[in-house]
Amino acid sequence: MSEPQDAPPASTPDGGPPPKVLRRAIGASAIGNAAEWFDYGVYAYVATEIGANFFPGEYQTLSALLVFAVSFVLRPLGGVFWGAVGDRRGRRFVLTLTIFLVTAATVGIGLLPTAASVGVLAPILLVLLRMVQGFSTGGEYGGAATFMAEYAPDRRRGFYGSFLEVGTISGFTLAIVVVALTEQVVGSEAMAEWGWRIPFLVSAPLGLVGLYLRRRLQDTPVFRELEASDGLESSAGAGLRTLLREYRRPLLALGGLTIALNVANYTLLAYTPTYLQETLGMGSVSTDVLIAVGQAAMIVFLPLAGLASDRVGRKPVWWVSLVGLFVLVVPMYLLMAQGFVGAIIGFAVLGLVYVLQLGTISAMFPAMFPTHVRYAGFATSYNVATALFGGTAPAINEGLITVTGSNLVPAYTMMVAFVVGMIALRFTPETRGASLRGREVPRAVAAS
Repeated sequence: MSEPQDAPPASTPDGGPPPKVLRRAIGASAIGNAAEWFDYGVYAYVATEIGANFFPGEYQTLSALLVFAVSFVLRPLGGVFWGAVGDRRGRRFVLTLTIFLVTAATVGIGLLPTAASVGVLAPILLVLLRMVQGFSTGGEYGGAATFMAEYAPDRRRGFYGSFLEVGTISGFTLAIVVVALTEQVVGSEAMAEWGWRIPFLVSAPLGLVGLYLRRRLQDTPVFRELEASDGLESSAGAGLRTLLREYRRPLLALGGLTIALNVANYTLLAYTPTYLQETLGMGSVSTDVLIAVGQAAMIVFLPLAGLASDRVGRKPVWWVSLVGLFVLVVPMYLLMAQGFVGAIIGFAVLGLVYVLQLGTISAMFPAMFPTHVRYAGFATSYNVATALFGGTAPAINEGLITVTGSNLVPAYTMMVAFVVGMIALRFTPETRGASLRGREVPRAVAAS
């Protein structure tokens, strides 16, 4: 079925589409990403309630976090599948499907019966819906980043790409605000019993707006140009074979960078609320305020990180972030253990240094591959590394804290990940200002 779309955009002198079309592309990418990460944020912030309702027993929170990790099992498969389809059928085609599936599964979790009413069927259904989310998310983030990167002008890709991550953090921040407001309105007892469902149901309008915006846009100028010149692979399978045969080095490099990025991401953004409450004994309201303030600061600085990468390059910005986090993470975790004020300062410092990575990945990662395998290359490598090391980070941290008794476990796991990222960064090409058009690997251009 066809739907109204914008006319094919003419390029502006800086190599991008007209401002109106670019704004719509940014909005369509960012709000869809916000819907995805709203779900992950909500689940992380109500992990205690999820554990009590679906896994009654001694290891409630750990069981809930393991289900959080289970959703990542299908992300690599989703990345391979959706990425290959996106390189053959188009970025927009896949993104309209994935945002629908992610939103439907999120709403479904809010409607699930609990273990008290249906027994073991409750956690089974929960796992199944998380797997649907994982499979869909495997195509969502890589596609949104590719979509954004291919619409943005070459010399401002870092700045415009950073707004995808504004969507990411906004989704997380909205999640914690909704959870906190819900608890304040219904009370702690009702929140534990049924109030936890409300934030999951709130995802419906967010996802529907994203779906509407994506359906109104055409595919990216870069993809349509290659399609018009018959430069696409003959099939999705052929594209995957080309990717694995000719682009193993960027696949490995992107995987290493993703380990650093997402171990930090899921430890700082997804696991910190549980860590502060379960390990440090901080109250839920204080935790919610702390995370919301820290993430609001990150949103403000994300475009500045993207702009910096346009000026000095993606790699210098990443070096500052990786080395800075490696040095600061233990002192900041020690500071967080000193109380509410120390926790705010520690989280904010780590978050702002981390922003230098987060604000540049939408410009940096898609540019590591040529157009005909870009979606699959990004989605495959990113989701394999995320599934193995990112999504499992909360459960691994919780388990290691239980075994070792050390509150610094999250800091140590991030330090290991940052070393992996530094190694990968040495083998990553600089792509600042590079054109993403055609079947050649993008290369950086000299500053003018």
